[in-house]
Amino acid sequence: MFKSSLVQKKVVILGGGESGTGAAILAKSKGFDVFLSDRGQLNQKYIDILHRENIPFEQGIHSESRVLESDLIIKSPGIPDTVALIVALKEKGIPVISEIEFASRYTSAKLIAITGSNGKTTTTLLTYHLLKNAGLNVGLAGNIGDSFAWQVAEKQFDYYVLEISSFQLDNIQGFHPQIAVLLNITPDHLDRYAYNFQNYIDSKFKIVQNQTAADHLIYFDDSEVIVAELSKRNIDSQKIKISLANKLSEGAYLDGGKLTSNAPNGTFEQNFEELPIKGPHNAINALAAISVAQLVGVSSEKISEGLKSFTNAPHRLEEVEVIDEVTYINDSKATNVDSVFYALGSFERPIVLIAGGVDKGNDYSQIETLVRNKVKALIVLSKDFEKLESYFSGIVPQIYITQDVQAAVDKAQEWSVPGDIVLLSPACASFDLFKNYEDRGEKFKAAVRNLTSQK
Repeated sequence: MFKSSLVQKKVVILGGGESGTGAAILAKSKGFDVFLSDRGQLNQKYIDILHRENIPFEQGIHSESRVLESDLIIKSPGIPDTVALIVALKEKGIPVISEIEFASRYTSAKLIAITGSNGKTTTTLLTYHLLKNAGLNVGLAGNIGDSFAWQVAEKQFDYYVLEISSFQLDNIQGFHPQIAVLLNITPDHLDRYAYNFQNYIDSKFKIVQNQTAADHLIYFDDSEVIVAELSKRNIDSQKIKISLANKLSEGAYLDGGKLTSNAPNGTFEQNFEELPIKGPHNAINALAAISVAQLVGVSSEKISEGLKSFTNAPHRLEEVEVIDEVTYINDSKATNVDSVFYALGSFERPIVLIAGGVDKGNDYSQIETLVRNKVKALIVLSKDFEKLESYFSGIVPQIYITQDVQAAVDKAQEWSVPGDIVLLSPACASFDLFKNYEDRGEKFKAAVRNLTSQK
């Protein structure tokens, strides 16, 4: 456990959401002089908590003079390192770290950190479920659930399963997961990384920068990007492969519809079709979670039991309704092209695809063949529609553009016939028309259900 010398007495938290408020609570509990600053407006829930905890804060502004007097900054992952205030802090030599870095300094729990461009939420939730179902004392945090720092301040867990984004990894120093999972790396958030894919790759690989020979890295061996990067780096941790393409004498793989994991403490096998999650992407997620569970000593019986009882998160290939034999699927969390690739690959029936939003430097060539073969119509739900419309004109027979989710769903119903799939899988961020991907997904579900009420 990290022992603070309290040299860094003044701590300023930039961002007052879940992670920022949690960091403020942990910092106060460790004796720091804490101030929270948010340039936006705080949620009333967090205002009430900060008042209750007697933590001073401001909203609607960053008081630069006060921020620049701090000894340590804990920054929201949503704030880029390129903004002027962060640049000024770094020029002054004031450390800027993430909430996961700060929280990890004050826990002796074993850390299981999961990252990847896609699949990390499902893998994190499934891993947590397997460990929890087996009776382990485990917390869930990171980019999902309650604040990691908040839990460290108030609870005692033996393990934490953490979903970790590249934005969170950008501001780590000593963060040290005993088990790291790297699912995939495909172009995403390139607007945040100067449209340089290598910058994004480097960010993802920070998950292993503090691992030792006693630690483990579980990674997807079918990813050319990951394999190429591993060949260039000297990584001390023990490596465990997962694959859909090859049988592995050591590692985990899918073959003949069976999930198999060969670990030092035994072999686990499970028929994939028996699980509630479907599609090749979820086979990868399941293999990663199984590998983690085996490493921490969960029995095969408990792993199988947990796999079969798992319920996935909303907005990830979530079946909403079947109306007139047309299945409506909410995949609002698919905010990049790679996610849509997996979504399209999960269905064999004709698809009416609803996509669009804030483009993050997307390359649609990755899904062109799947779209050509599977998508009968494209509905672009976005203010920024030109790129999608231009790329898929001539590839998709019908394209409709709207900024209204109900109009999108109505058009999808008009264009679909019994047996079709209507799939919301945007490939883009949600901020042009919605608060976040959850808001987009909920509004889509409401619009679908409105079709039923109109009948």
